[in-house]
Amino acid sequence: MPLYWKRRRCSTRGSDDIRLLHMRDSGRDAMAIADGRTREDLDSDRQLVLALSHAVQIIGEAANQISDTTRDATPNVPWIRIINMRHRLVHDYYRINLDVLWQTVQVEIPDLIARIEPLLPAEAD
Repeated sequence: MPLYWKRRRCSTRGSDDIRLLHMRDSGRDAMAIADGRTREDLDSDRQLVLALSHAVQIIGEAANQISDTTRDATPNVPWIRIINMRHRLVHDYYRINLDVLWQTVQVEIPDLIARIEPLLPAEAD
């Protein structure tokens, strides 16, 4: 069996730490990509839409991999909304609401980062 097919054995906490880092880093990426841009730029810049959509998808996929233990311990993080946003972007890609995407990047992601940063290991950055 190829190496990439084997699931790595690691503690749930360690795995969750990695996923939380992925969420934070993709959130920071989305914010950096959108920096200096406006909502109207989404109407004319397909690359911008694709880049922001992809960053939000990564956040949602990482959230989907977070253990139930960590999710239950952090009810202030809207896990289901984050995961549902990912599903919507992936499966309903031809009907992305650009207003919602922009709101997510400008408001929801900074709030999410503030909520998950206290969960990250001290050496993360």
